[in-house]
Amino acid sequence: MVKFLKKNYGNILILAFLALLIFPQTGTPIKVFFNRLISFSPSILSEEDRTRLEDYNWVLRDMEGNLVNLDRSRERVVIINFWGTWCPPCIAEMPSLQELYNDYGTQVDFYLVSAEDLSLIDRFMESREFEMPAFQLRSVPPDNLSYKSLPTTYLLDKQGQIVIRKTGAANWNSKSTRELLDQLLMD
Repeated sequence: MVKFLKKNYGNILILAFLALLIFPQTGTPIKVFFNRLISFSPSILSEEDRTRLEDYNWVLRDMEGNLVNLDRSRERVVIINFWGTWCPPCIAEMPSLQELYNDYGTQVDFYLVSAEDLSLIDRFMESREFEMPAFQLRSVPPDNLSYKSLPTTYLLDKQGQIVIRKTGAANWNSKSTRELLDQLLMD
């Protein structure tokens, strides 16, 4: 038996690791950890690749159950993040979004949008002590803000130009993102 274990030690470790990934209790934290390792600062879209959000008429539900329209953020810098409580890449990038919110929350409008039930969103946010404003999806987003996978995040300037469109986990609390936000807030 010892000879068998020595001979197959690497295979046994790989199988044990894969088994850990199957169970949410162990798999999610492992996936979150690896997503954080590979998260980089999001890329800024080139001028020719940017589109303008013309239609701000988009209804969401805030955590108190009130309907909110994105129109209230017209002519403001806006970050819109589509996410899910079950999504490891979403969970991985949330701390960096929270750090950004801590410093820019009064100057930039943050929308963390999930299609899940408000009580589930609320439990998730409270359990991780996130203070960012979370919203429940109540209507179809404008065409420019479509998404096919989670997380997908948009950064809009004051004129509604989509400056960043990032699918997948990112480090939002990067120096380059902060410099971009500072620039957009001065424009």
